[in-house]
Amino acid sequence: MAAVSLSVSTVKPLGDRVFVKVSASEEKTAGGILLPDTAKEKPQVGEVAAIGPGKRNDDGSRQELEVKVGDKVLYSKYAGTDIKLGTDEYVLLSEKDILAIVA
Repeated sequence: MAAVSLSVSTVKPLGDRVFVKVSASEEKTAGGILLPDTAKEKPQVGEVAAIGPGKRNDDGSRQELEVKVGDKVLYSKYAGTDIKLGTDEYVLLSEKDILAIVA
């Protein structure tokens, strides 16, 4: 899937969406073999760069997100929309696609 390229300075997610900066993928295997770009797996770990205001409840109030900016998270492999801002890669995904906060 091709990444969406944007030329903007800020991105503000809506609702329960989370904007995650993707961590760099592994350049070589545990045995030391260098991997070409086509053989690299899509990373599933990244750092939260921005969050939306939260999901709206039935009574109109907002439910806060469990993650905050700066958290390192593990997310589903094929979740979200890939976005490229300059040379940095991000993924925009729903909070439900985040599996865990990692240390």
